[in-house]
Amino acid sequence: MLIASALLSLPLLSLFIIAFGRWERAHAVAYAGCFIACVSLFSGGLEHLGGVWGAPSLVLPFGLPWLKAHFRIDNLSALFLLVINFSGAIASAYAIGYSEHLHERRRVTPFYPLFLFGMNTVLVADDAFVFLVAWEFMSLASWLMVLADHEKPDNRRAAAVYLMMAVFGTFCLLPALGLMAGAGGDYTFAAMRLKDLTGVTGFLVVLLTLLGTGSKAGLVPLHVWLPLAHPAAPSHVSALMSGVMTKVALYGLIRILFDLHGDVGWQWGAAMMVVGGITAVMGVLYAVMQDDIKTLLAYSTVENVGVVVIGLGLAIAFKADGENLLAALALVAGLYHIVNHSVFKSLLFLGAGAVITATGKRSISALGGLLNRLPVTGAAFLVGAAAASSLPPLNGFVSEWLILQTLFKGPGLPHWAMKFGVPVVGALLALAAALAAACFVRAYGVAFLGRPRTDAARQAGEVTFGMRASLVVLAGACVVLGVIPVTVTDALSHVVQPLTGVSFKVSADLGWPWLSPVSSNRGSYSGTVLVMVGLALFGAVILLVHRFGTEAVRRADAWDCGHREDIPQTQYTGPSFAQPIRRVFGGTVFRARESVMMPPPGDDSPARHTVSMIDPVWDGVYGRIGGIVNWAADLVNRLQYLTVRGYLLMMFCTLVFMLLVVAVRQQS
Repeated sequence: MLIASALLSLPLLSLFIIAFGRWERAHAVAYAGCFIACVSLFSGGLEHLGGVWGAPSLVLPFGLPWLKAHFRIDNLSALFLLVINFSGAIASAYAIGYSEHLHERRRVTPFYPLFLFGMNTVLVADDAFVFLVAWEFMSLASWLMVLADHEKPDNRRAAAVYLMMAVFGTFCLLPALGLMAGAGGDYTFAAMRLKDLTGVTGFLVVLLTLLGTGSKAGLVPLHVWLPLAHPAAPSHVSALMSGVMTKVALYGLIRILFDLHGDVGWQWGAAMMVVGGITAVMGVLYAVMQDDIKTLLAYSTVENVGVVVIGLGLAIAFKADGENLLAALALVAGLYHIVNHSVFKSLLFLGAGAVITATGKRSISALGGLLNRLPVTGAAFLVGAAAASSLPPLNGFVSEWLILQTLFKGPGLPHWAMKFGVPVVGALLALAAALAAACFVRAYGVAFLGRPRTDAARQAGEVTFGMRASLVVLAGACVVLGVIPVTVTDALSHVVQPLTGVSFKVSADLGWPWLSPVSSNRGSYSGTVLVMVGLALFGAVILLVHRFGTEAVRRADAWDCGHREDIPQTQYTGPSFAQPIRRVFGGTVFRARESVMMPPPGDDSPARHTVSMIDPVWDGVYGRIGGIVNWAADLVNRLQYLTVRGYLLMMFCTLVFMLLVVAVRQQS
């Protein structure tokens, strides 16, 4: 009842803001109500995680006429209730202060509760009809918020692309669930679990599920909407779209392939690993090249979705081969990265929103020196950047380390594709991690360190207390999830047990606080011990310096890079920092080309350095599809301008064609 009442309150909050939107404080009241609803849903998920209360279900008398509406909470949905509503509560608290700076907030606030309602209802749905209706609530509410600032042409284009991909995802999920329901038309998940999906039916279900959920999660080449839609939406919405909504898509993937289908071949696991590896590398390569801070973070989400899909693909391959313990380990690693990414990506997007609020700038090359002016925001953003770079002892390191540990066992599978493919995927994962570190060193260094490059950065001031508090809570969660990973993995073991058939604890060999996923002799890690040792060494250094160091103060000029002029333009910029990576990878992947235009002798105008790149996925796939659609539309459009004789000729030809069809059928 706690979860049901919290879910019901969200549409009511939407109606409230529609009715009282002109009241100045109505928006703060609505976001405060969303905060309370998310806390209630988080509490409900926490109560049901681990199966203490079983898997309660509820049937309500609406939905399809012969079906009704079914709801159920098991360990998997309880975990994702925690993932969604922790970030949802923080984003709602953040939005109370942030929304005051939005000039189009009456176009955002009414749809924000519906967005939360759609995501949470997807998790508790226990039949295909409720699942798809909630999925559409989630998609359409977020689309309307992307379209909020529709005066800008880029935002209209982003909303159009996002809507197209959302429709494509639902178009794939609808037949996938229909095939699982079968000819009997029983769309409950309980009935689907009993179906034996083999042959072409099983193949189509897996393919359509990967396409439908992959388009929402951001798998390459279905990722094109993320770098457009996420920057267009307000920052608290971007945080939920990137940190949370993509996790709902991954929930759908796990629910269908591990629970409803349950018998997926190892070939699909191998394919998912390859797609995940390519997605991870392509996503971070895109991110390294970006100057817009929100676009950079959107591409980073593509990378992390690829990392999760590597873990899920490994779990499917191990499960299909009967290695249930290793399947459980891979699934724990993938779920752990889902939890971690939801936290640090929400932190980074909310931090980017604070930067934009304080400066009005989204280009990192127009910033600089913000750490002195936004100390709390800068410190919190640093924690998020380090977590996204997979640096210990933060949470991003633990889950990627677990996925790598599982990859080391992949070549043991009796399939040559896995023996040769797993090392390649491992190399792609390692490359993605290294490029992610370079990406966030670049982003943080250019934006927060050095000297201000513009007056906007020079005059920036810290954001409101509520916004800063939200960032601090998320930064603390990044630390906690990294320092006590054993507690998290033990909770995740309850989630994977019904999906893999085994109860597997990652700390079984050495016990708390050590992670020993494979064995205590081959690899173990403890974030708790690492932090304790680090603090002890830090304290010892401080003690030695204060005990034996000199108290004399020495003053010297700071290193001026060979010149004394205070010229911010002499600092590294985002494009200059990315130039080596662009030259190594971009020349092939993005066809990056550099050109320098020198003025003629005697002309004192500056030289011009330009860089041109393409998006290979957009130009090679979507650009061509768009061209074909436009050609077909122009061809059909001519039918509107025919003469009367032309329309009569069309009717005559249609009549002749139908007579021929009838004649052929009578002959047969």
